[in-house]
Amino acid sequence: MGTFLLLMTEASAVGGELALSKGESGFSLNTNILDTNLINLAIIITVLVVFGSKVLGSTLKSRRENIESAIKSAEQKVAETAAKLKEAQQKLELAQEEAQRIKQTAELNAQKAKDAILAQSAVDIQRMQEAGAADLNSELERVITQLRQKVVLQALQKVEGQLKAGISDDAQQALIARSIAQLGGEI
Repeated sequence: MGTFLLLMTEASAVGGELALSKGESGFSLNTNILDTNLINLAIIITVLVVFGSKVLGSTLKSRRENIESAIKSAEQKVAETAAKLKEAQQKLELAQEEAQRIKQTAELNAQKAKDAILAQSAVDIQRMQEAGAADLNSELERVITQLRQKVVLQALQKVEGQLKAGISDDAQQALIARSIAQLGGEI
């Protein structure tokens, strides 16, 4: 196309020079076919149309094939992406179901552990109460035993004190009589 314009410009320039050399001035229409290079222009236009259409046709065909392959590639990528999306959604659903199952299992296990801990706590409390009661009973028996020992010790000390002070003859006779009566004898 650029060649055609170049040729037209040159032809116009040559025509202008010829007009100036003849002494004509201004713009005029030259009807001489050989002088205007119409035959040359027709040949050039024909050559451009014949050969240019082949080049242009092959270029357009190549471009069309490139566009078609790009469209097919894009459609294939869309199909692959849709398949991957569907697969990912299925995996997500499976993962959500698995998470729900794990959550339910964890809640069930937590409830079982809670029940087991409460039962063990009740057993431990009962055992501690029994141990506390046993400790309390043994402490009570120990205290009672200590009190008895103190009472016996105080009684012995009082009796020793009375014995050292001496027993009156009447009291001594009454004690002996009572002891003999208990043994089953008579005075």
